[in-house]
Amino acid sequence: MNPIEQLLQKQNIIVLDGALATELENRGCDLNDSLWSARVLMEQPDLIQQVHLDYFNAGADVAITASYQATVEGFAQRGLNKNQAIDLIKKSVQIAKDARDEFWSDEKNRINRSYPLIAGSVGPYGAFLADGSEYRGDYQLTEQELIDFHRPRIEALIESGVDVLACETIPKFAEAKALMKLLSEFPQASAWFTFTAKDGEHISHGEKIADVAKYLDSYPQVAGIGINCSSPLHILALIDEIKKNTSKPIIVYPNSGEVYVSVTNSWHGETSCESFGLQSKDWYEHGAKIIGGCCRTTPEHIKEIKNWMINL
Repeated sequence: MNPIEQLLQKQNIIVLDGALATELENRGCDLNDSLWSARVLMEQPDLIQQVHLDYFNAGADVAITASYQATVEGFAQRGLNKNQAIDLIKKSVQIAKDARDEFWSDEKNRINRSYPLIAGSVGPYGAFLADGSEYRGDYQLTEQELIDFHRPRIEALIESGVDVLACETIPKFAEAKALMKLLSEFPQASAWFTFTAKDGEHISHGEKIADVAKYLDSYPQVAGIGINCSSPLHILALIDEIKKNTSKPIIVYPNSGEVYVSVTNSWHGETSCESFGLQSKDWYEHGAKIIGGCCRTTPEHIKEIKNWMINL
């Protein structure tokens, strides 16, 4: 049984953390960089640990590591060799574990709480490109090229003792298939798969979320299926599509509803998460069991989820 299933046997809902990179920006970090939060991993690891801790204090049951944009290829562009890159990926796990230890060491934090999980973030190839491709999926790589790209990070995260892998912000079906094939090399590991979506039915590259969910449903290593870093406005429809095609736990952690503009590394448009607590309650009632936030969400949004959960 994977850690997600185990936790869901103890509680009705698992609360994820919220944004990491944009929360670091809120705290003064300059992330106008192709490495994004991975740059802070190199320069200000203590700040990452504090953000993890703040999310635990807000009610998060899971911390997602700062490895979304941490890849061997990305660090190589900064002059780091493979061993240095792997060490930084492993460091992202240790930082999350240190935050968990700090949180759990206070006895009052253990009241009515399960021991938090660490999810190792595996961003898509598009995140390495740093051009917004994770919202399009328009990169042309063979399945083997995708497997070779993802293997070093996944291996490092598993070796570092993450509880589960978070294969997240995936824009295209082909990349999920490649990751699934790669996961078979690590039979003891489990992973959730979350996708970016362009509407209530299709992931970013255009495939139907229903088809993706149906495909992933047959794999025992898949701990959950869902959507992240997409507009809150599409989440209910997407949950309904996923629910028809899988018995796996459904995961949603949308962004604020704003649109990312890669050229300027900035977010534009209106937010649609003003009542995040009420929205997340709707998502739960529609069938989502694991709920959190992605870009532009904060510890306050996670606290909103936790507040209505108390009455479950």
